[in-house]
Amino acid sequence: MAQAYDVIVIGVGAMGGSAVWHLARRGVRVLGIEQFDIGHDRGSSHGATRLIRRAYFEHPDYVPLVDRAYALWEELERACSRKLLHRCGLMLAGKPDGPMIAGVERAAREHKLAIESVPPAEWAGRLPVFRIDPAMRVLFEADAGFLEVENCVRAHVQLARERGATVLTGQRVLDWSAEGGVRVTTGDGTFCAKHLILCGGAWMGQLLQAMNLPLAIRRKVVVWFAAQDERFAHAKGCPVFGFETDDRGFYYGFPAIDALGVKVSDHAGGEHTATADILDREVRPEDEAPLRRFVERYTPSLGRSVTKRSVCMYTMTPDEHFILDRHPQHPNVFLACGFSGHGFKFAPVIGQTIADWITEGCTNHPVDFLRLRRASLQ
Repeated sequence: MAQAYDVIVIGVGAMGGSAVWHLARRGVRVLGIEQFDIGHDRGSSHGATRLIRRAYFEHPDYVPLVDRAYALWEELERACSRKLLHRCGLMLAGKPDGPMIAGVERAAREHKLAIESVPPAEWAGRLPVFRIDPAMRVLFEADAGFLEVENCVRAHVQLARERGATVLTGQRVLDWSAEGGVRVTTGDGTFCAKHLILCGGAWMGQLLQAMNLPLAIRRKVVVWFAAQDERFAHAKGCPVFGFETDDRGFYYGFPAIDALGVKVSDHAGGEHTATADILDREVRPEDEAPLRRFVERYTPSLGRSVTKRSVCMYTMTPDEHFILDRHPQHPNVFLACGFSGHGFKFAPVIGQTIADWITEGCTNHPVDFLRLRRASLQ
C-alpha cells in the first residue's frame, strides 16, 4: 500500500530543503525525495559559497524578496546555532552605462539602498589587490556577502527532520501523477499525498516534459586559485567581487575562506547541455582559460596555482527570472525552477512562499512577476 503524506517535495536541494523545513515547522506531514545525498555536488547548490546582495541589477522587484530572505537566513542561523551568512561586502566594477552598474543603481534608487560609489583610484588605496580600469565605475554594498551553501541546505533538512519530516535520499523519481491526489513512484515504492512540490533543478525539464517549459541547462565551471596574497582572505576583510568586462563577461569571486583560496567563475558564460544526466563534469584547459585571463588582468597578485575545479549547472529561463507558481493543470502541484544562476540566496523565502500557498491559500510575498503567465514563457 502506498505511503500517504500531506505534501511530497521532489528535489531536496536549496529550494526543496527550505520548503520541507517551512512545512514541517507548521505541523504538515511532509516527505522530501532526493535522488542524491543532502548537500551533494551533482546539481546547482554546492561549492562552499553563494553570493547574497540586495542591490539587484537583474530587476528591482527582487529586492523585497531578498530583504525577507536575509531575515529568514538569520532565523535559520539561530535555529541551528551555526553561522551561515557572512556580511563581508560586495565590490562591483564595470562600465557606468553597462547593465550591471545601471541595474544596481536603479534598484538602489527605487528601494533606497545603501550603495557606496567609490572612485577607482580611491578603491586602489582601500584594497589594492584589485586592478580596476580608470573608466570603470565602482560600487560597494557593505551589507552583502556570502552564504555557506552546503551547510545551508543541510541545516534546513536537519531542522525539518527534527520537526518530523521524512527525507529520503538516493531515490530517483520514475513517475508522478496528480489526478485525484498525488502519486509519486520511485525505484523503492509509491508515495501518496494531497500536494506536490517540484524543485528538481536541472532535472525539471524531465519532470515536466508535457509542459515543454523553455528551460535551458548551462554548464558552469568554477575554479579556486591559491591566495598567495593574504589580503584576499575573508579574515583580512576581502569582499566578494564582480567585474563586468569588455569581453561581455561578468566575472565574480569570493574571498579565501580556507586553504583552497579564491573561488572564481563567469556568470555570463557556459555551454548548453541537453540534460543534466549527460553533463560533462571534466574541466578542460579551455574552460579555465578565460578565468585565468580575468585573474591576470584584474587580480594580478592572486597567483596562478589552481587548488580545485568544479562543474555545476544553471537552469535558465528566457528572461533569466525564476518560475514560481502552481501547475496550470494541477492546482495541487507547485513549481519552483529556472533560477538562472542567481536563485540560491532566495531559498528560504521561496520555501516559505510555497508553504504559504499550501497552508494558507495565499502569500504576502510579492512573487507575481515570477508566475508562469508572463509573456517570455509563452
